[in-house]
Amino acid sequence: MPTDKIIKIAALNVGIAVLNIILFSPGLIGLAIGGVSTVATALGITSILVSVGVFVYGNYKMIAVKEKLMISSEIKTPEDYMKALRQHSGSKTFGKEVSVVVEQIDRISRKTGTMKDILLQKFSNTEMSYTKFEATITAVEGVFYTNIRSILNKLNAFDEVDYNEMKKSGLEKKFSAEFIQSKMSIFNEYILFVQDAIEHNEEIILKLDKLLLEISKFNSLEASEIENMSGMKEIDELIRQAKLYK
Repeated sequence: MPTDKIIKIAALNVGIAVLNIILFSPGLIGLAIGGVSTVATALGITSILVSVGVFVYGNYKMIAVKEKLMISSEIKTPEDYMKALRQHSGSKTFGKEVSVVVEQIDRISRKTGTMKDILLQKFSNTEMSYTKFEATITAVEGVFYTNIRSILNKLNAFDEVDYNEMKKSGLEKKFSAEFIQSKMSIFNEYILFVQDAIEHNEEIILKLDKLLLEISKFNSLEASEIENMSGMKEIDELIRQAKLYK
């Protein structure tokens, strides 16, 4: 179960408990069932019935009703990507990988933000040097989020129930070894793809780290010097390769 769903369920149940403590504590509102006041008794019974209803319906809604997966057209911002990924955080197969990717989004957002801040200390946002850097940052972010979109597509397509069934012992009594091997090889392709995409994004972040270090060493740069920076060359090559394999 995704962490955010667990937090919501806990918050709901704690909220119900706290509300009832406030309603029925003698030192607070002090509602009571079977008390002297008919009105207080009615309110007490009503409060209990409402609490039970909210408890049953709220927990059913959060536990039993499956959250609709976000579609590609809904995903536009880094926060959208994080939200879409967290829908898979309860996966036993990909739970750890989802946590890594969410953390990667946070890291690249911080690094590109820092890079732009440093660049604006050295150039105005209308200078060619700044626009060159900004265009490169935007392009490399595009590669990064394309990888994440591909990861999400694989997570959405992966049938974890079927995968877990295929891992159970005794399947050789139902299916041939060749069939089991063929099915597992498909599942393993999903898993390897996600792992490779995560590693690719780590390489992107590493290259941004190198470029950030290189930028911080210079007080001023000409457009011709920018293109000769080793960090820019590495990132330009990464972007070029990404376009080739689109």
